[in-house]
Amino acid sequence: MNESESSPRIGQVVRVLQGREVEQYMIVISILDERFVLLADGEKRKYDRPKKKNVQHIEFMDYISPEVQNSLLETGRVTNGKLRFALSKFVNEEVTDLKKEDQLDGERRCN
Repeated sequence: MNESESSPRIGQVVRVLQGREVEQYMIVISILDERFVLLADGEKRKYDRPKKKNVQHIEFMDYISPEVQNSLLETGRVTNGKLRFALSKFVNEEVTDLKKEDQLDGERRCN
């Protein structure tokens, strides 16, 4: 287990592994203790009504949104628009890169 998996950080993007929001990306907006975090996505789960989630039921991505992290650390709040922006930025950049890598790996195996 590496450092990013063992300890959640404010503003970190996660992928939900179990529950109603399975396979969705959310952002850590608060750390309750070593076992639970609060997640929001700015759309279905707004900042005012975050989801309490067990850290064993989420996968931590190697991406921390600087906009969300700075806003939460400076003011203690973040707008739902900023959460949506950070997630769309992550999905457009990181997830697209992962899919390209998978396609290249598949092409290499075929050749």
